[in-house]
Amino acid sequence: MQSSYLKLQVNCSLQKPSISHNFDHFKSRLSSAFKPLLGELQQLSLRISVPKTIKNSFVKLLDVFVDQMFEFVDQPLLPSQRNFAPVDALREAVLVTNIDGEIPEDFPEGVYIRNGPNPLFGGLKSTKSMFGSSNHIWVEGEGMLHALYFKKETDGSWNVVYMNRHVESETFKQEKQRNRSSFLPAIEGDSLAILSAYLLNLLRFGKINKYISNTNIFEHAGKFYSVAENHMPQEIDIFTLETLGNWDVNGAWNRPFTSHPKKAPGTGELVIMGVDATKPFVEIGVISADGDKLVHHVDLKLSRCSLSHEIGVTQRYNVFLDYPLSIDLTRLAFGGPLIKYEHEGYAKIGIMPRYGDADSVKWFDVEPNCTFHIINCFEDGDEVIVWGCRALESIIPGPDLGLNKFEWFSKKFRHAELADESVLTSPDDVPLFSRVYEWRLNMQNGDVKERNLSGNKVSMDFPMINGGYTGIKNKYGYTQIVDSIASSASGMPKYGGLAKLSFEEPDNTESEELIKVEYHKFEENIFCTGGAFVPKGRGVEEDDGWIITFLHNEDTNISQVYIIDTKKFTDEPVAKITLSHRVPYGFHGAFMSIPVQTQKASRNES
Repeated sequence: MQSSYLKLQVNCSLQKPSISHNFDHFKSRLSSAFKPLLGELQQLSLRISVPKTIKNSFVKLLDVFVDQMFEFVDQPLLPSQRNFAPVDALREAVLVTNIDGEIPEDFPEGVYIRNGPNPLFGGLKSTKSMFGSSNHIWVEGEGMLHALYFKKETDGSWNVVYMNRHVESETFKQEKQRNRSSFLPAIEGDSLAILSAYLLNLLRFGKINKYISNTNIFEHAGKFYSVAENHMPQEIDIFTLETLGNWDVNGAWNRPFTSHPKKAPGTGELVIMGVDATKPFVEIGVISADGDKLVHHVDLKLSRCSLSHEIGVTQRYNVFLDYPLSIDLTRLAFGGPLIKYEHEGYAKIGIMPRYGDADSVKWFDVEPNCTFHIINCFEDGDEVIVWGCRALESIIPGPDLGLNKFEWFSKKFRHAELADESVLTSPDDVPLFSRVYEWRLNMQNGDVKERNLSGNKVSMDFPMINGGYTGIKNKYGYTQIVDSIASSASGMPKYGGLAKLSFEEPDNTESEELIKVEYHKFEENIFCTGGAFVPKGRGVEEDDGWIITFLHNEDTNISQVYIIDTKKFTDEPVAKITLSHRVPYGFHGAFMSIPVQTQKASRNES
């Protein structure tokens, strides 16, 4: 390494070291020393070859330094946030017998599974030190899978079993072995504190941050994977929820992996992308239908690290959203935030042939936006159509450093019902509000047409479709809907119902420019997460099926699973399955239609 080195002398006495009047100068020198190393941090551990005993001694010395210099502090939860708190993992599966209504006769056997954060050691942490403070943001926390197994017995009755388990990534095992919080938060906070966390995490654990694997669960080639986009996926035994190891596509993929890979229509290949803080910022890959080979791999050669959450596919193309939510290590080194949404920044949509390269991408300039989730993409003549849940503000990472998080989130949700784009004059006025949106991108003449498909009264996100229509034209979609009052009161997003979108039918109640939307709203203080569409095995039409979702009643502190007939969307759920264990709010869910093994389950539901 040709960069200059900074020698740090560590005071390892039992007393907390005092901060001298020269510390500001020291911080300035330390930050300057970090700048030329940022691009090489992740390579550092690979370049060091020392005997194991010396390495272990060095790590112990660093642990003493961290213990003396850094104070871990629990991030408190308000009473209205109590179902964001973690739960203990079960020792064995639990038989579920409390079912109101009936599981439909033609409901498929399978596993309904949802991912979400379940932080170790009591909750998310902040640290305080001579370098400043750093914090976990609300989407962090080790992943925990919550699974409901549906097995139909020979007499036609249903056997339903619930199980949960942490995703045991490498970093989960490292902290679990230490039995205490050890990784320093490395996303939000004072820049010097984050840079120090990078270096100390890397030197102690070989990684700059934890692999949380808490966002989604997907299937490919008969195998099942848990994923968050800061690392590659972990393969999961779907029946025991045991973590089997990282999936690197037989060594061909060694970078982060999108939380929303897509199966290409027709071929069954898996289209993926990886976003990283250092160049190459974004790479796209195509994995063979059998999951054994990376058949295509390309650098998009972007000039910034756009924190794009989801990739889209059509029959011929890959679809990439480049919006102004960015990760920028240079900005961090100069004292700015690591992650920032720039309201006036540019946004583009890139359309790339399935096996194309960076030069083959056709870029379309679109209005600035933050679109985490794509509903679907498809081709229509010369146009590529992209539907998504589009916002003008980003829920990640939250307010600028120094602002009150609760007040910021509360205000942003509170004004959601006023989300008329024409009256938004400053970033402070922009609410956290997502609308169903359409981009029509003409591949021949480069024209862009974009418009809202849903109104400004209900915020929608976490979309779902019948998976058989991924990448081809569909008529229907489904989303979770935000309860703006409850979200504002808690300073956290809460979803008080579901929406069914009919893309080919106009909404005559508001405007013919908008599409028809039906709502399934829950009772007060009941909120859902992880909804998934379950198609009928013998279904004829696209919307023949059910939505299945986890819910939590905050008045009774009871968690349930609802099954809702999508043909009778506004009716009562056909089945309400009450669980004996609390399920915290989480992120994405999926239904895996597979034969279910007989589960060994406890009948003690206390």
